[in-house]
Amino acid sequence: MRGDGTEVLARATWSALVEPGDAVAGTLVALLGAVDALEWVRAAVQHGPDIAGLEDRHGPLADADRRRLTKGLARWAVRLPDCDPRRDLVHLDRLGGALLVPGDPRWPSTLDDLGAEAPFCLWVRGEPDLGAVLARSVAVVGSRAATSYGERVAFDLADGLTAEGLCVVSGGAYGIDAAAHRGAVARGGRTLVVLAGGVDRAYPAGNARLLDTIVGVGGALVSEVPPGSLPTKSRFLQRNRLIAASGQATVVVEAAWRSGAMSTAHHAARLLRPVGAVPGPVTSMASAGCHRLLREGIAVCVTDVAEVRELAGSIGSGLVAGAAAARSADDRASRRQDSLDPVSLRVLDALSRRVPTEVDRVASLAGVTVAEARGAVGLLELAGWAVRRGGGWVAVTIDTS
Repeated sequence: MRGDGTEVLARATWSALVEPGDAVAGTLVALLGAVDALEWVRAAVQHGPDIAGLEDRHGPLADADRRRLTKGLARWAVRLPDCDPRRDLVHLDRLGGALLVPGDPRWPSTLDDLGAEAPFCLWVRGEPDLGAVLARSVAVVGSRAATSYGERVAFDLADGLTAEGLCVVSGGAYGIDAAAHRGAVARGGRTLVVLAGGVDRAYPAGNARLLDTIVGVGGALVSEVPPGSLPTKSRFLQRNRLIAASGQATVVVEAAWRSGAMSTAHHAARLLRPVGAVPGPVTSMASAGCHRLLREGIAVCVTDVAEVRELAGSIGSGLVAGAAAARSADDRASRRQDSLDPVSLRVLDALSRRVPTEVDRVASLAGVTVAEARGAVGLLELAGWAVRRGGGWVAVTIDTS
């Protein structure tokens, strides 16, 4: 990353220029770097896209990639004249905020798992060291139209998790989100709010006091769009991927059959993060989404703080992916494969000890469904037989003699 400020300005510009989750822009920045990619776009808007020059540097593009890039330029050209990163940074400074970019020691590397859809930067109001905060974090999400049961469970889970020094991540909305945030701050715990709009916009307005309290007790408001940006429907949907990537595990407390919380759960599953769901009355439509996640094997059942900690594994003890491997030799020796169920045994046999394997490939090799493979690798991690590495899973050699 350039150290003269041009990288920061370029990434601030990208965050205003494109909509969150724009994989075309993310790919272009990955190829050229934020500064050169922005210069390429500016030249393309003025003189037409230099596709040939791009291909000379990075190889030929497929026809589909050419079309996506052309459409992307058409979108970006409309906003480019209005982008003013220095104005946005002055606005942020007046709020007492900070801008984080990849390469900053405070940057949360967990977001890098989003690949081309990772945010270009993070606009933060409150605690800026998100790398340290999110190393010990659980996302707690659910419906806005929550029941008293759901709100109580969310409050109690967040209260218990922060009592153990963990950060609770959620979206600041009414219902389950607000209950989780309140549970976290009830004892002065730390909680992180991922916003769909700018960090200067309290949304919903009815939670403005809560958001101020969160900042006051050492939490943070975070957004991938600049101050002044409006929360839109598409940004709410994209915000869910950030919540999923921010938490070392995601817990859905209460969710209807189709809801934003379900989107967050599916994002977490795609990132190979553990997902938990709190069961509710079978007659309650407010819990239908949780029951669906459990039935489809995407989530495991959690009912209290201890079970959430079990879901998340050795959270906060360094890289979660390597935590199971760090257990003592004596502890490993006590685990024998004959304690594993048949599906977990097949999945363990399918894992390499050196090359990370994605869940879809594990399922194919083991002859099980993707849902079964996802559940099995989670159990294997908890038992110390597998760890997450990169975008996949590897087996851990354990002395069972």
